[in-house]
Amino acid sequence: MKKVITTLAALALILSVASCRETVDKAQDAADNAGDAIENAADSAADAAEDAVDATGDAMNEAGDAIENAADATGDAIENAAEEVEDEIEGNDDN
Repeated sequence: MKKVITTLAALALILSVASCRETVDKAQDAADNAGDAIENAADSAADAAEDAVDATGDAMNEAGDAIENAADATGDAIENAAEEVEDEIEGNDDN
């Protein structure tokens, strides 16, 4: 009877060790998968940040162009108004 109990105890020990190894393997796989997911998320975040920087730069360039065009138009309008005033003054001098 003692041999049967010893054999069953040894068998239980072997099964528990095998079960622990499976648990360790599963935990390692889960850790690897989590690491991959974190790496993918970091890559996606970096790509999104780069896209945002590019979009901001494009928007700033467009705003700069709009300001420059507005300044040119304002300058042209001032020149035209000055010419009209000069023409009026010269026209009044002839009378």
